[in-house]
Amino acid sequence: METKPILTEADHRATLLEIKTLMTATAGTPEGDRLEVLVALVEAYERIHFSMDPPDPRGGHLVQYPHKRIG
Repeated sequence: METKPILTEADHRATLLEIKTLMTATAGTPEGDRLEVLVALVEAYERIHFSMDPPDPRGGHLVQYPHKRIG
């Protein structure tokens, strides 16, 4: 199968499915090498499209729950 950039969500899903089939590949084999390349491509795609902001250093990342009144 041809290796190409991941440009769309459909490409991303297809690559994840192929990675799933290669998860038992042995390192150093053609399948193991393909797995490494595909994982690197997915990581690059996800870094761009699913980036997470760093936590707020002032504590804004903590979940705040409303206080319940008793009585």
